[in-house]
Amino acid sequence: MNVLITGAAGFVGGALARRLQAAASLGGRPLQRLILTDLGFGDSPAPGGITQHLAGDLTDAAWLDAALTAALGTEPIDVIFHLASVPGGMAEADPTLARRVNLDATQWLLARGQQQVEAGGRAPVFVFASSIAVFGALPAEVNDDTALRPLLTYGAHKVVGEVLVDDFSRRGWVDGRSLRLPGVLARPPQRTGQLSAFLSDMIREVAAGRSVICPMSPEATTWASSITNVVDNLLHAAVVDTTGWGQSCAITLPAVRYSMSELVDALVAQHGPAARGLVSHAPQPHIEALFGRFPPLSTPRALAAGFQSDASLAALVTSALN
Repeated sequence: MNVLITGAAGFVGGALARRLQAAASLGGRPLQRLILTDLGFGDSPAPGGITQHLAGDLTDAAWLDAALTAALGTEPIDVIFHLASVPGGMAEADPTLARRVNLDATQWLLARGQQQVEAGGRAPVFVFASSIAVFGALPAEVNDDTALRPLLTYGAHKVVGEVLVDDFSRRGWVDGRSLRLPGVLARPPQRTGQLSAFLSDMIREVAAGRSVICPMSPEATTWASSITNVVDNLLHAAVVDTTGWGQSCAITLPAVRYSMSELVDALVAQHGPAARGLVSHAPQPHIEALFGRFPPLSTPRALAAGFQSDASLAALVTSALN
């Protein structure tokens, strides 16, 4: 089995790559190649054995085609985890770069699946990392029928990506699954453009005994998952039977909904009473409008398909740093 991960040096991509390298299998099938692509590789698994590095720019279609051909020869790609993106704040600041990464690169990877099928091969499973940013302004409850009204360029690009995955899947060129990821915790301190990075900061900094400022009020509510839970769901997406999903390959993942005050309580329960004094609040209306008004979340399609959230907020806080 040949598996490709884009954005393999990112927080989620690196965790997924490490899990796959350690298991050396997916869905009970052994991995022949684990191909990692990114501009550089940082903490990603080192090359060797089943693991290959392809360092380059996904927005360069000629490089991408040549690199994959050199890595695979005439062998097919069995699974593509497409995680590479230009996220939230970075996409707002540089929409041209965001279009190239979030839209152009996605189309070229999907086209690779088309080429594989038209050459007589099987369609690759295409796991696309979408985002809850597709929803934008939120109603009183979010469920499987909630309309997509993105408020940010990043969310708009993810909507387009979902539509492309649906269309290529309809034509039989890929076997698509688009997962709408919530906030993923706890990201490392490097700034990569996520406007919601403060949610990770709260967990990580308090665990280290350092003070942190939350840009939302104690009553603000959000959704999130631990990195462990998200990797579990990505791996499940690659092997789940999508029969009965209907016309759309997109699915909203279950997540833990909590308020900032509940998060502080969970941190106190884990680290002791002193943790409460480490968190202060300085609400920023723009940030709270984007991340602090999340209503109840209902995801029956995802639950029926075997996807899961963290068991509780306490479990999320524990898993987020593991």
